[in-house]
This record gives sequence, C-alpha cells and structure tokens, in this order.
Amino acid sequence: MEFTPFQKRAAAWTAIAVLVLLALWRLGPVLTPFVVAAVLAYALTPLVNRLDRLGRGKVPRALAVLLVELVFIVTLLGLLLLIVPILAKDLPLMRNQVPMLLDRLSGWIEPLLARIGVQMTLDMASIKSLLLQYLNGNVEQTLGSLLSSLKLGGSVALALVGNAVLIPVALFYLLMDWDRFVARIVELVPPHLRDAFDSFTNEADKVLGEYLRGQLLVMLTLAVYYSVGLSLFGLDLALPVGIFTGLAVFVPYLGFGLGLVLATLAGLLQFASFKAVVMVAVVYGLGQFGEGFFLTPRLVGERIGLHPLAVIFALLAFGQLFGFVGVLVALPASAVLLVAIRRVRSGYLASKLYQG
Repeated sequence: MEFTPFQKRAAAWTAIAVLVLLALWRLGPVLTPFVVAAVLAYALTPLVNRLDRLGRGKVPRALAVLLVELVFIVTLLGLLLLIVPILAKDLPLMRNQVPMLLDRLSGWIEPLLARIGVQMTLDMASIKSLLLQYLNGNVEQTLGSLLSSLKLGGSVALALVGNAVLIPVALFYLLMDWDRFVARIVELVPPHLRDAFDSFTNEADKVLGEYLRGQLLVMLTLAVYYSVGLSLFGLDLALPVGIFTGLAVFVPYLGFGLGLVLATLAGLLQFASFKAVVMVAVVYGLGQFGEGFFLTPRLVGERIGLHPLAVIFALLAFGQLFGFVGVLVALPASAVLLVAIRRVRSGYLASKLYQG
C-alpha cells in the first residue's frame, strides 16, 4: 500500500508532535524554567524589537532586553505584593471581629433551622476558641513549622530558588537571540513545505497574538471597574482587591473566584453587616455579566474564535498531563490546534469525501 504525500506529511507531523509531548512529559521538571522563559520571550520579543528599532542600532540590544526584563520583573513583583496589604489589614481584623461574626451567624442559622423543623445547636464557644487559638498562633511556632517544612522539602525549596535565578537568565538569552532561534528552527523545514509551514505558523501566531492583546484589554478594563466599584461602596482595600481581581481573570473563573473571596472577606471584616453581601453581589455580578456578554466576546472571542470553554479545557487537560509545564504551553498549543482544526475542516469540506 503506497501512501500519498499528504498522508506522509501528516504522519511526519504526528510523529514530531508525539515526540514533543513525550519530552514534555518525561522532562517536565527540567524543562520548566526554559519553557517559562520561552513563553515570556515569545510575549516580550515584539517589545524588545520595537525598542531596538527606536535605538536605530545606536543602543545595544542587550540594553533593550535588560530594560524590558527589568520592567516585567518589577511589574510581576508589584502584582504579587497586592496581596500583602489585604493580609496585613484583614488578619488583625479577623482576630477582633470573627467572634462577633460567629455570634451573628449562630443567631441567624439556629432560628432558620428551627422554622424548618431541624433542631441543632452550634457550640459557638468551642468554635471561637479554636479559631482564636489559630489566629493568635505563636510566631515562633509558625517560623518553626516553616523551617521544618523547608528541611523536609529542601529539594523543593532549592528548586524554587534555582528556577527564580535560572528563568531570568534564560529569558535574557532568549530575548537576545529569539529571531535567530526561530530562523534555525525554520531551516529544518523542507523547502517544498516552507510555504505551508509559514502560512500555518503565521496564522497561529496571529490567533495567539489577538488572544493575548484582547485578554490584556479585558484585564485592564476589569481592574479599573472593580477598583472603582468597590471604592464606591467604601471598601478600604478597594484598590488592591480590584486590581488583583481584574488581572487574575486571565485564569478563567479561578481568578474571578479568588477575587470574589477576597472582596467578601474584606467586606465582612470591615462592615460586619449585610452591606458586604450587597457590595459583592452588585459589583461582581455586574462585572461577571459585562465580562461574559460584552468584553470577552467583543475583545477576544469574535477576533479569534477561541471559545472560553476551549481555554478552560486546554488548561485543565495540559495541566493534568504535564503539570505546571502543561499549563504554560496550554495557550500556545490551543492556538496551534485551533488553526490545525480550521484547516482540517476546510480541507474536509472541499474534499470529494464530503461532496460525494
């Protein structure tokens, strides 16, 4: 049985894909810092190239790379530090207001259960004692637990420190020579397949670029909306909670859920009343409605055709198969698969098999 050229090409690309997936699976821990650096380099290279062109060769490319990488690291640290004021303000409030909130909760639940014929008495004294003991935990015990866990998981701690050092270094070299690396890979493609390969990669790059730009606009818009909305209700932590919620929506539903929990906790501890529930219901309800029915469809979905469910499935599936590395490559892989599915579908609709 003789195979057609199309079948041979399909088999070759399938074999390459299988080998890449096996490498990701077997070498996941080793590849993690390099995959992280590669994903970041893909996203940051256009900015480095733009700065390089503005310098017109008078400014070394290394300086543009260092500037872009430094701005990115500072921005990332700033986003991570958004959680610090939330914890610094809420933890002391929890020690003071949790007993009062538990008393109100008990006074609301027990009569409600009694109306429907359920007799249940909550031992609020024991619950409050346990919570206060936990919240007022000894700092020395906390540090001791942390140190012991670091000793038990020394390899994990060492890996985290190693990745924190290795990723910026790998990112620097990838940003310096990204175009050269891509050209070397393209050289491996046979000349007679070069046009098809370039067309495919250009379309995949366009899809991924449109998704990232659209998602960035959604994140910035929601960060402003949540910050303003929470501040109108008088929440002291409106700015950090709002910015965190808006930027965290990059992870579908999980980011929104974390922001919702933080806003609810901050509102209950500050207002200690039904106002916190109203605030969260109004601000986050309208935010989710606007994101789902206006922002995401207009800024992301209509431009690339990548359904939110496809993004969620890709993140979960790749994460399950390849761990943290899988989560990193899920979005680029989804863009490539989307383009491949479009081309297979168009080829099938134009084939004699479909037309009969």
